[in-house]
Amino acid sequence: MPSTRPRTSVALLVLILAGALVTSGLAGPVLAASTTAASSGTTAATVDRAEPIPRLESTTATTAAVAPPDDRPENPSTENTVGYVEGYWYDDDLPVDNQSDAVVDDDDLEPIVYRAMARVEVLRDQTFKEGVAVDVVSRETYRQTNDERFENYTTAERVEQNIGYEALFIVGRDTTAVNATKTVYGGAVKGYYDPETDEIVIVSENPETPALDELTLGHELVHVLQDQRFNLSELNGSTQDATLATKGLIEGDASWVEREYERRCGVTWDCLTPRSDRGSGQFDVNWGIYFAIYQPYSDGPDYVDYLRQQGEGWSAVNAAYDEPPATTSAVIHPGSEREPATVSVPDRSSDGWRQLTVDGAVANDTIGEAGMVAMFAADAMTQEQPSVLDGTDLDVMGGGRGFNYDHTVTDGWAGDKLVIYTTDEIDNATDPTAAAGKAGYVWRTEWQSTEDTGEFLEGYRELLENHGAEPVTARQNTFVIDDGGYSGAYYFERNGTTATIVRAPSVAALSNVDAGAAPEATAGFGMTAVVGAIAVTVFGMGVWLAVGRRR
Repeated sequence: MPSTRPRTSVALLVLILAGALVTSGLAGPVLAASTTAASSGTTAATVDRAEPIPRLESTTATTAAVAPPDDRPENPSTENTVGYVEGYWYDDDLPVDNQSDAVVDDDDLEPIVYRAMARVEVLRDQTFKEGVAVDVVSRETYRQTNDERFENYTTAERVEQNIGYEALFIVGRDTTAVNATKTVYGGAVKGYYDPETDEIVIVSENPETPALDELTLGHELVHVLQDQRFNLSELNGSTQDATLATKGLIEGDASWVEREYERRCGVTWDCLTPRSDRGSGQFDVNWGIYFAIYQPYSDGPDYVDYLRQQGEGWSAVNAAYDEPPATTSAVIHPGSEREPATVSVPDRSSDGWRQLTVDGAVANDTIGEAGMVAMFAADAMTQEQPSVLDGTDLDVMGGGRGFNYDHTVTDGWAGDKLVIYTTDEIDNATDPTAAAGKAGYVWRTEWQSTEDTGEFLEGYRELLENHGAEPVTARQNTFVIDDGGYSGAYYFERNGTTATIVRAPSVAALSNVDAGAAPEATAGFGMTAVVGAIAVTVFGMGVWLAVGRRR
């Protein structure tokens, strides 16, 4: 599938969403405790199919979403009657209700889909305008289709993907960003809706006789309803952060309904659920990518729950589609309505360095709070090195509510911009992973307070240490990683509530990527003193003046 992202920003995590036109349900984060990581940073995990999506424990989620229709009209219609679709009511009995598995013949599929649509209408208090095609495929078949979605990216786009992920210490140089994200999606997606083809695809772990998961069907039917009522194709963010924020509304809505759907299955509704012995849900995971893409599913339902409390029923949620949340911070902290601060990165490069452009636009992006959490948590499930945020911080194994994305190291986020820098040598490279190692970037972040700035830099300093960074004694706040997937020189500085990180392939190149980076150390201003000052959040670098802001 060709890239659908705006050319005004690099799609660091937009890519992993496989384009804005495909809306998918992901396997939930209930993972085997024995998970370990391979040397590549990719690991295998087992999804507990008995609890595929963490349950939302809230007042509105544990009571009826909307009252079922008591008085059924004599002449119901699909578009005008909630809980009725093409001759089927939400509580009708079907012959498949009595079977022991969820394998469905083609002749039985249509009634199941219509009844599921009626059930979604009851939960979402809105009617469908028309039907949708549904197909059930094996995991292997889906992987073949999924792989095709990642083929149409240019070399320049692949280079910027690799550099962007490397900046977050998520994808090193032992693989490509495209392959890492392709693998995650190939194993984690349970189903998807594609508005271009007007089709839902349910992915089954049973290779011989694919089984229908009715909860996943319900989730994807919400996306159909959203598309028919709110036009999903128009809900595109211009940055990684804005895209994930919009997904927080879209996937939060669908996941909220799915959880309520699940609550009724086996109690008031008969539902088709694949047998647990039909597949263990094995899939490879790059945890940094997974933590990022799961954020809308984890925090989105609580965000939707918050919106539901602001008005009667679904009115506030429906209204939010006209003005989706602008940042992942707004989804992580419902009610804060955080707007991103304007952050600029003027081009201060020299000696052959310049800002990377793709299709004539500067390659830049806003990472956002969720992306930063993914950066600090990328190593949480490995046993090879420590992580800034560990499993306890993320509550991976317990709680049943998904991951925790609210952390002091990132919760003061106000804005950021990452700009990639390149040279002729990088532009002419054919290997995206090698090009990433030779590139540079400037990542400027803005925080709500000086304390927040210090906490972020303290976490970033720990991240560097975890990846083998050593301080350069002759330079201020400069570090070098000698080898591995993130080798290179790093410099950071603070100016009030602004923290700036510069990366280059060598210490000498840092000031060519951004003038003034990595200044020589002065008497009484060593790395020990600086790191200590970061910890108490009172230091000021004083080597850069505030810069003018421009787009």
